[in-house]
Amino acid sequence: MRTYICIFFGSAYLALLTTPLVIWLARRIGAVDHPSIRSVHTQPIPRIGGMAIYLSSVCLIVSLFFLNNLIGERFRDVRLPVVTLLCSATCVFLVGLVDDLRGLPARFKFMVELLGAGALCLAGVRIGNIDFGGGTAISLGWLGCPITLLWIVGVTNAVNMSDGLDGLAAGITAIACGVIAIFAIHGSTIHTGLAQSNDVMMALFALALLGSLSGFLFFNFSPAKVFMGDCGSLFIGFTIAAASVMCVSKSTAVVGLALPALALGIPIFDTLFSMLRRFLERRSLFAPDRSHFHHRLLALGLTQRHAVIIIYIATLMATGLGLLMMISSNISSLVVFGVVLCLILLLFRAVGAIRLQETMACLQSKYRSSRGEREDRKTFEHLQLQFRQARDAGQSWQAIFEAARQMDFAWVCLKTTREDGQADEELWRTPNTKLDLSQVITMTIPLRGSKEGLSRQLEIAISVNGSLETASRRATLIGRLIDEQDLAAVAPIAGKGRL
Repeated sequence: MRTYICIFFGSAYLALLTTPLVIWLARRIGAVDHPSIRSVHTQPIPRIGGMAIYLSSVCLIVSLFFLNNLIGERFRDVRLPVVTLLCSATCVFLVGLVDDLRGLPARFKFMVELLGAGALCLAGVRIGNIDFGGGTAISLGWLGCPITLLWIVGVTNAVNMSDGLDGLAAGITAIACGVIAIFAIHGSTIHTGLAQSNDVMMALFALALLGSLSGFLFFNFSPAKVFMGDCGSLFIGFTIAAASVMCVSKSTAVVGLALPALALGIPIFDTLFSMLRRFLERRSLFAPDRSHFHHRLLALGLTQRHAVIIIYIATLMATGLGLLMMISSNISSLVVFGVVLCLILLLFRAVGAIRLQETMACLQSKYRSSRGEREDRKTFEHLQLQFRQARDAGQSWQAIFEAARQMDFAWVCLKTTREDGQADEELWRTPNTKLDLSQVITMTIPLRGSKEGLSRQLEIAISVNGSLETASRRATLIGRLIDEQDLAAVAPIAGKGRL
């Protein structure tokens, strides 16, 4: 127990010492976060505070390899996965640091996280079995690696996305580390052999992170003097997720993953709902927005400090109830887990982060848009064949007529202007006599390759019929058809007024 206490206070003391140095360094090199439309702060803040968290926790963890007592022996028993975790977490930290200093594409960071999680799987760190008690267990087999990758990468990005208010990510992850440390220490007293070594390792990792986060929070809580940045949030999220997998033993797989999931329940659900929202809005899954859970609290009129404290309280209540899983039967543990998840969902519903009616409306709109896009694509491919089979000017013009009819155009007009200023027009107009001109988009396309002395333009009018997006999509498709044909050679056809 003395070792556990020393690890916690040692990392906290190092964080208190190194964080001011990191703040000074960030200001010297210009690594500060300037106010923007996404931020809630009003002045530049140093954003590489994760360096202090990384240094204060990793230094203590590495020193455990040289510890000459029972805890040190247990820690060295799992040397390979520990070294793999430290190396992978260091790579993730460095990528986050480069992103804080220079900026990196989100996909690149995602790939590094995936490679780090893959390295852990190769080192034997994976979820292999889920034991529900009473002799009921599920062997995941080859699915263990994909599930492990999903867990590690998902938790890493959930923690990263939660870093939106002063002290928010640091406080939530500190609570998560505390509850995981309690679980791991409890497990180390009832397990033997490798399972006990895994529990000891997990307890030491959690306490080292908890101490460094506690020291860092002294400077990060509102009003913040420093932000942890991507280097800190990615490192913490990756380490917590990976170490929790290492902690999972055959008899406690459900609780070993359920407790971290409850402790990080708000960031995890916030990430899932954010991705769903962006998917429905047809935006990139990595696109930033201001609709996260903490933004909803601010929109209700709360200050940063009050919003963060409310999230702290919710996380403490969720983890407090989750700890009941350690002293209840396996079936009761599942009930507790389900109840706490429902309570978290109700909290999201209460602040407006879940809007069922809007979500259903967005799903229906997305379905209609996808169906219309498929139909337009099918029509385009059919018309493309007709255009390619045209052998003369008359057939090309007929192909334009057919495209206008099938793609719901209001009219198509070919305008030919001679050198002397005289103009001829050839018009096709929809038979619809009740055309609303306020719902029509017109587009003029110059035809390249016209003969000398002639200027030709094709005017296309497209009925909106629902949305500007569908009309613009049809305009793009007809533009592509015309772009593929040499329509400058199309001569006006006398007597063609309306098709």
